[in-house]
Amino acid sequence: QVQLVESGGGLVQAGGSLRLSCGASGRTFSTYAMGWFRQALGKEREFVAAISRAGGSAYYADSVKGRFNISRDNAKKTVYLQMNSLKAEDTAVYYCAARWRPGGITTAAELYDYWGQGTQVTVSS
Repeated sequence: QVQLVESGGGLVQAGGSLRLSCGASGRTFSTYAMGWFRQALGKEREFVAAISRAGGSAYYADSVKGRFNISRDNAKKTVYLQMNSLKAEDTAVYYCAARWRPGGITTAAELYDYWGQGTQVTVSS
């Protein structure tokens, strides 16, 4: 079992930056592949970014590629999402997720085993 807690959300103007953090407790953090997802009001949850267990590989949704960066610090049991050049359409609740089962990076939400409670990101235009 692992518990995930996101932080760092808030209100930012378009073009600004935010860094989200997701702290984990429980089992060894380095055994989890990690992902970030988001859900805008009235829309389905969508994949944002994912990172491998050791942090050597990352994958991004096309909508955020070149603007967002995912990273992790296994010693601190934390995964980060640096968000730059934010747009109004980035407004959503952002969730981190952990995948314990075997396999590499995946964009499929149903393949993640644990989820945080989410943090709101609002980008004003």
